[in-house]
Amino acid sequence: MDLETLLSYEWGIMTPEFIILGVATALSLMDLFMPKSQSRKILGWVGFAGVLAALVSLLGLIGHGPESILLDTFRLDSFAKAFKLLLLIGSAMVLLIAIGYEPNEGLEEFRGEFFYLFMAALLGAMIMSSSGDLITLFVGLELLSISSYILAGMRKRNLHSNESAMKYVINGSIATAITLFGMSYVYGLTGTTNLKEMAGFLPSIYNEQHIYLLGLAFFMIVVGLSFKLAAAPFHMWAPDVYQGAPTPVTAFLSVVSKTAGFIIIIRILFSIFANAPSGEAQGLPMILALQDYIAFLAGATMIIGNLIALRQRNIKRLFAYSSIAQAGYLLVVIASMSLFMFDTLWFYLGAYLFMNLGAFAIIQHVTHKSGSEDISQFAGLYRRAPFLAIAMAIFLLSLAGIPGTAGFIGKLNIFMGALVPSEGHYVLVSIMIATTVVSYFYYFGVMVQMFFRPAGDTGKVKIPAALTAVIGISLAATILFGVAPNIAFDFLQGNFNQFTDFFQ
Repeated sequence: MDLETLLSYEWGIMTPEFIILGVATALSLMDLFMPKSQSRKILGWVGFAGVLAALVSLLGLIGHGPESILLDTFRLDSFAKAFKLLLLIGSAMVLLIAIGYEPNEGLEEFRGEFFYLFMAALLGAMIMSSSGDLITLFVGLELLSISSYILAGMRKRNLHSNESAMKYVINGSIATAITLFGMSYVYGLTGTTNLKEMAGFLPSIYNEQHIYLLGLAFFMIVVGLSFKLAAAPFHMWAPDVYQGAPTPVTAFLSVVSKTAGFIIIIRILFSIFANAPSGEAQGLPMILALQDYIAFLAGATMIIGNLIALRQRNIKRLFAYSSIAQAGYLLVVIASMSLFMFDTLWFYLGAYLFMNLGAFAIIQHVTHKSGSEDISQFAGLYRRAPFLAIAMAIFLLSLAGIPGTAGFIGKLNIFMGALVPSEGHYVLVSIMIATTVVSYFYYFGVMVQMFFRPAGDTGKVKIPAALTAVIGISLAATILFGVAPNIAFDFLQGNFNQFTDFFQ
């Protein structure tokens, strides 16, 4: 490829990625030359400024039509822009949580590596959202995954962190191998790694053996990527990793990494298998023929996540199982395949971003002050810090899906979307309603501690400014999108054209 060809590409559509790459490089060099005794929080603020700059550049690209460069390996369509928006907002808030993080082991356990590894993981997630090729999808996935493995084990002198990081690496490597094996089958059948070319070639496959191999590829890809979502029965790594990792890393894995997991699932399943023949019914695409498998995953994930959460005493493990259950609700969106699937998925991931990051900001502050992650540490929080208790209560109510919160609107959209298709998923909806009721017990259990149990420590709580900003923004968004959700949906319809260019 000569220089003239390279210069002919519209590189401007990659501006957000170039900014994140540049900031990650700058942070690694700054950390290298800074004195060891100097605080690395300045790196967090530089990273935060970089994420904001990438967000501004992305907003400037919203008006652009769908474009692709590098032989269609990088696409900037409505889907990419909408989900990059979530990734960047979530990342900015995670950086604020990290800036306010002061581990009990001392800051030598949480040095500058966090910030540039975090930026590398974000870059991987953004590449995945714009990928038009299996190779770039896989590169983005591995950039995110390898950075996440290292981040999970940053507390080097903490045995829980060491154990969780090892489990994460082993499980993640196996899941990656399964995903890559499935991708190799699709490549072998089509002779290309380009998603658009695959989508055009697969409808012409009529050989039963080839269709069988394609179904096997679908199964392996879904199994491998279910690990990223922490969907049952591939969720066993999540509770240990959430508990052992530093709280900012746990917040990152629960929101940004989970969003990236749904991005790659949508990109692969609906770009490749939406047009692939199933061989079971004439004219029925494979993704529809096999959607019962996704529905099974969704049901199992909701049941297992919510039931096991009932027995948890560690607040971070409780939120790990809550995150597993939330992945189940989001899988209902994919299983139902309604007309407004992308809108529903985007809204719920956005609502989940705010309510979960706000909760983790409070969890970080309370557990650091007490030195324990037991739920009992929230006892009497209303008397010690009324603002934190009320904010945490609102986040928990939103996670539970109580009216007046963004979580309720998100669950209502999922519920309606699952009933709209001609053959409504009534069993799946019934499981969703039942497990949502079950979730009230463990969410309200935390609220009982905050409002109705005596405080062990009566001292007043001083909240760092960075955490206050995260809690305030999350609180405002959770209430606003619960009371006036049309703001978000109008923004989607006005700027992303209902994702109609996804299949172009």
